Amino acid sequence: MFHVRGKVALVSGAAQGIGAACARLLAAQGARLLVADIDLAGARAVADGIAREGGIAEAAALDVTREADWRAAVAAAIDHHGGLDVLVNNAGIALVQALVDTSLEQWRQVHAVNLDGVFLGTREAVRAMRPGGRAGRGGSIVNISSVGGLIGSERLTAYCSTKGGVRLFSKSVAIECGRAGYGIRVNSVHPGNTDTPMFRRELQDMLDKGMAANLEEARKFFMDMQVLPMIGEPGDVAAMVLFLASDAARFITGAEFVVDGGLTAQ
Repeated sequence: MFHVRGKVALVSGAAQGIGAACARLLAAQGARLLVADIDLAGARAVADGIAREGGIAEAAALDVTREADWRAAVAAAIDHHGGLDVLVNNAGIALVQALVDTSLEQWRQVHAVNLDGVFLGTREAVRAMRPGGRAGRGGSIVNISSVGGLIGSERLTAYCSTKGGVRLFSKSVAIECGRAGYGIRVNSVHPGNTDTPMFRRELQDMLDKGMAANLEEARKFFMDMQVLPMIGEPGDVAAMVLFLASDAARFITGAEFVVDGGLTAQ
């Protein structure tokens, strides 16, 4: 199993879903965690669970659209745990709506969380991880995109725009950090249909709109998009994040990794 013993990791959007799974797995494999989320109570619950399992974790409030929050979160990771080696930019929201019904305010909100948040987190992490920074020993940044950053999908125009932006932003930062000799690797992960609170809201939306007769039919709609006959679990994505955070991925940067049950293979 890949491990991250001795590393310090900050995970955004870590109160539930993929973020919580990433925090738990990184801690289980030896990392010290800053569990960050706008939902501080949820972040504390995850951090407390990690501690009960023998891991080391602190919780922090983080609105990823606020520069001051990102500066405080990075500083907290360094102050509590002595450095910063891994950043997982996971926080995100989705808007399921037809383009013609999408307001500029809604468009900007999705971009503020999904794209501005990744920019702010990455920038603050690079400032800390690069030589001369407060952490100063390089590291790994893993940006959670989506299959929606690789292929389009109706009624997800704002979401796909942001996730496609995360993909190319990650590549650009990887090149910049590599050329500068910072020792920082940057990669993106692209989950497909994964059993998270966000995904469950999509299922419920289908039921509410009469697009499926029951939950089983709604789940089948998504499974039929794929090759593997299952819905992914947050732990499936967390396993990829663990690999990219570990030294086993030391020669990997500027790359994209799909965890989607074969959805984009067709």
